[in-house]
Amino acid sequence: MTVIELKDVKKTYGKGSAQVEALKDINFKADKGEVVLIMGPSGAGKSTFLTIAGSLRQPTSGSVMINGQDISNYSAKQRNNLRLNEVGFVLQAYNLVPYLTVHEQFVLVDKVKKQNNLSKADLQKLFEDLGIGNLLKKYPNELSGGQQQRGAIARALYANPAILLADEPTASLDSQNIEEVGKLFKKLAKERDKAILLVTHDPRLKQFADHIYEMMDGQMTQEK
Repeated sequence: MTVIELKDVKKTYGKGSAQVEALKDINFKADKGEVVLIMGPSGAGKSTFLTIAGSLRQPTSGSVMINGQDISNYSAKQRNNLRLNEVGFVLQAYNLVPYLTVHEQFVLVDKVKKQNNLSKADLQKLFEDLGIGNLLKKYPNELSGGQQQRGAIARALYANPAILLADEPTASLDSQNIEEVGKLFKKLAKERDKAILLVTHDPRLKQFADHIYEMMDGQMTQEK
């Protein structure tokens, strides 16, 4: 089942001679249960794609469909609600709240989103799957980069979104941890029926992807 689709999406910044076309007629889709890589060098348009797919920005033209609904012209309030319920983010900086323990990160989610989060039993299973069950009383500065990332993944999945967007998820990891994270994303996509989109320039993640898209100069082509 297709959970996210971009149709003929363009994004331009600036006007006149200063105009930059960041995305050019992007066509893309992802189904539940899939890991999809969006690859390309810096400046290729990956970050713009991510922000539009995640409803942080609106396209200049074209449509973005999530769960069959065109969200291209949603109001700010509608987009906030969409991100709260349907789209999870794992950012390069992990964005864990520094003065909260791992467990308290999830209490914070409960205060912001009061319904349809994972049950306590499902959350505990997620902690076990991610190998962070023994870290719940730790603060972010007491965790390794890989542990912080797993905490950020758990927090994003706790809200039970249909789509998980990850921005350069392996940027600070060594080869062994990259393989573990790749396997983890594939397992999460299959077992939890999520569409997982990984924006990356790391070819070592290719082996874990169901589909691979290459971005260059704002254009996207499907490689796999």
